[in-house]
Amino acid sequence: MSNERSNGQWRLKSRPVGMVKTTDFEYVEVPVEPLAANQVIIRNLYLSFDPAQRGRLNDVKSYAPPQPIGEVMGAFAAGEVVESNIAAFPVGAHVIGGLGWQQYATVAEGSPVFQSLRAIPEGVPPQLALSALGGTGLTAYFGLLQTGEFKAGDVVLVSGAAGATGSVVGQIARIKGASKVIGIAGGADKCAWLTDDLGFDAAIDYRNEDVAARLREECGDTIDVYFDNVGGEILDAALMNMALNGRIVVCGGISQYNAAEAQAGPKNYLQLIIRRLTMRGFLVSDFFAQMPQAVGELAGWIAAGDLKTTEDIQEGIEQVPQTFLRLFEGKNRGKQLLKL
Repeated sequence: MSNERSNGQWRLKSRPVGMVKTTDFEYVEVPVEPLAANQVIIRNLYLSFDPAQRGRLNDVKSYAPPQPIGEVMGAFAAGEVVESNIAAFPVGAHVIGGLGWQQYATVAEGSPVFQSLRAIPEGVPPQLALSALGGTGLTAYFGLLQTGEFKAGDVVLVSGAAGATGSVVGQIARIKGASKVIGIAGGADKCAWLTDDLGFDAAIDYRNEDVAARLREECGDTIDVYFDNVGGEILDAALMNMALNGRIVVCGGISQYNAAEAQAGPKNYLQLIIRRLTMRGFLVSDFFAQMPQAVGELAGWIAAGDLKTTEDIQEGIEQVPQTFLRLFEGKNRGKQLLKL
C-alpha cells in the first residue's frame, strides 16, 4: 500500500545570499498518500543536478518561476512507476520528468509535472536519459548546431568543457568536422580527460594557467564559435580572440550564479562591433519539435562510440545538497547525478 511508504524530501528552507549552502535546504519525511484517480506514483531512481537550478533559488523574474520556499526542490529525475491510474504510464514503466528532490513523486494527470513526464525508451539506461540523451545532450546539440550555426571547418571554444553540456558540445563539434576544438576547464586532470579521452585538440586549465595568454597561443583571432557556460573574465578573454563574424552561444554563466550582487556585463563588449560578432542566448525548449531527430542522431553517435558519455554519480538521499554544491565547487566531471 502506498500509504505505508515514507517519502524523503529536500525542500528549500531559505533563499541563498551569495554562494548556496547546504543549510539553505531542509530534509523532511512524509508518508506517501494512497493513490487517487488520474494519478501515478513514481519511485525516483536518479536525480539530476544542473547549474540553472541556482537561478530558481532567487526571487526574480526569469524563464522559470522561482522555487517556492517550503516546497520540494524542483529538479528533473528518472524513476519507475510503482502505482498507476493512468494508462499511458503503467506500473513498471521508466520515466523522466520534473519529479523533484524526493524519493517518491505523486503526479496528477494534467498537472505541470505531468506535462513534463516522458517514457524512457526500452533499453535506454535512466542515467543516460538524464544526460546525453536528455536535456544535457539536447542543449549541447541545439546550442552548437542551431544557435551557434556551426559549420565544418569552424574553430570552436567551449568553457565549462568538463561539465555535462560542455563535454558533449566539444565532441559534437569534433564529430561534425571542426578544424579545432579547445576546452576550458578547472584542473589538470579534467584538461587531460578532455584531450586524451574526448578528443579535444587542446584544453586550458583556468585555475593554473593564464587563459587570455593561452587563447592567443591556441587560437588568436580564429574562434568561429564560442560556447559560453561561464561568463565573466573567460567571456572577456574569448571576445578578444574571436574571428570576424564569429558567433557566441550564451548557454549559462556559472561564474555569476552565486554572486551576492548583480554583476557588470563583459568589459570587452565593443568587440561585438569591431569583429561583427553575434552573441545569442537560447533555451533547449525552443527546439521541442526537433528533439526526436536530435535524440536519434545523438543515440547513433553513442552506439558507434563517437560520443562518450560520462556521469558523475553520487549516492543516497542524504547527499542531495552536497551533490548540488559539487556543480559550483568544480568537482563534477560530466553530468552530475545522484542515485537513490
